[in-house]
Amino acid sequence: MSIEPSLFRKVLGHFPTCVTVVTATTATGEPVGFTIGTFTSVSLDPPMVGFLPQVNSERWAAISATGAFAVNELSADQADLCWQFSKSSIAHPFEGVSWRPSPVTGSPIIDGSIAWIDCSIEGVIDAGDHHFVLGRVLELQHSEPENDPNPLLFYRGQLGRFLAND
Repeated sequence: MSIEPSLFRKVLGHFPTCVTVVTATTATGEPVGFTIGTFTSVSLDPPMVGFLPQVNSERWAAISATGAFAVNELSADQADLCWQFSKSSIAHPFEGVSWRPSPVTGSPIIDGSIAWIDCSIEGVIDAGDHHFVLGRVLELQHSEPENDPNPLLFYRGQLGRFLAND
């Protein structure tokens, strides 16, 4: 039985995902990163997370070579960054983006992110046209509750924000 790719994409598009930017700093000190919606927690003990980049991603190849990465959870006010980091036609997605190095790996933490996770690459598993990247969490932080930022979500091909049921 064959699954039609367009139907697969449409059905999976009904699962909302948080928009993140995975980043690293290359050996030459250049920041590199890309938007990813396939981020997940994997394990509490030891603390591990995962994401799924495309196998042919040049930015993933650059991050993979560093052995480390940071995950930046974007706020609803950072939709422009989602597109900036998702387009391979943009040669320097960090242009005009304020960031600081993460405390352990030095991977970029994008200013305004509502949470970040600094990781070492624990393993990479082939998964069809993607890789499953397993990261060991080394350090992490979230924004202060009084700021109460809203996460940027991707749902059915569109960006939006979370609205809680009261």
